[in-house]
Amino acid sequence: MRPIPTRNPRSPWESTHVEYLGEPPPTPLDVFEDETKSILSENDSPDVGFRWSVNPYRGCYHGCAYCYARPSHEYLGFGSGTDFERKIVIKRRAPELLRAALARRSWKKETIVFSGNTDCYQPLEATYRLTRGCLEACADFGNPCHVITKAPLIERDLDVLSRLVEKGLFGATISVPFLDERMARVLEPGVATPSRRLLTIERLVQAGIRVSVNVAPVIPGLTDRDIPKILAAVARAGASSAGMTMLRLPGSVAEVFEQRLRAAFPLAADKVLARVREVRGGRLNDPAFGSRMRGEGEYADAIHRLFDSTARRFGLAREPRDQERAPLDPRLEARAETETKPPVPQKRQLSLFRG
Repeated sequence: MRPIPTRNPRSPWESTHVEYLGEPPPTPLDVFEDETKSILSENDSPDVGFRWSVNPYRGCYHGCAYCYARPSHEYLGFGSGTDFERKIVIKRRAPELLRAALARRSWKKETIVFSGNTDCYQPLEATYRLTRGCLEACADFGNPCHVITKAPLIERDLDVLSRLVEKGLFGATISVPFLDERMARVLEPGVATPSRRLLTIERLVQAGIRVSVNVAPVIPGLTDRDIPKILAAVARAGASSAGMTMLRLPGSVAEVFEQRLRAAFPLAADKVLARVREVRGGRLNDPAFGSRMRGEGEYADAIHRLFDSTARRFGLAREPRDQERAPLDPRLEARAETETKPPVPQKRQLSLFRG
């Protein structure tokens, strides 16, 4: 695991900020333990199609420039740049805590989604096997679950997933925002290539798993033109449905994304950022429920029409648009304007894990 230079946007929650004189020092991989006492996260956002999620890891080695979860690392006192990619927090007791939650008499066996925040099959999972342990708990308790991932590592757990599939309790979503391997490498450097993800779709389908594909994010002015090629490829691989999400750049994600974009595509960067603003009402981010996943305006509508017509042509069921999954509650709509403010933090013990 090659160290990368330390670069973190200024955190809005910290009173001090480090600026390096000369070349920034390398950032090695550090693993921390989170002494959390619960593992189920409850979601009440009206434009997210699930209520319960499990996130065994905080931070993500995949290092996707566009990851909306980056600002959550600032709540831990870390940066949202390279810290998010190389200071990874693990919840070592996740399988044990999930078993305790599923055993409660009050639990109603609702669907649990893995990777509501960061990828549950990121590289550290190969060593810590926390996601596998949680899936085994779901299989033992007969609890429905769904995994969202970009990682071929999910194939390792086909034995556990098959137990869930036999009872009709499992589905998977594979994220495929790119087909161009160079583009994928610079914007999501720690993820398997698009062609490898297509192979994962094939193998999951062969195992009897219903696979949906999430073209997320669609980057206006950069990847929207590739939508037909992506949908054709995932349909050939055996996916049964597809959905899309427009690029979101909340908080410090905008700075990380723009830096990576300008470094990789200097001639196209201004055009891409202009298109992003066009679908976001003149801003780089729109936090409002109902539009934050979809975008607004003629250009956004054209992208959705292209996606819908292409999905129909290839026989892919269209996943419900995020804002159609639940009625908007005016109280939640008002809350959207403050979504980037940090929650009141719970005290957590973080200790560097040696290993």
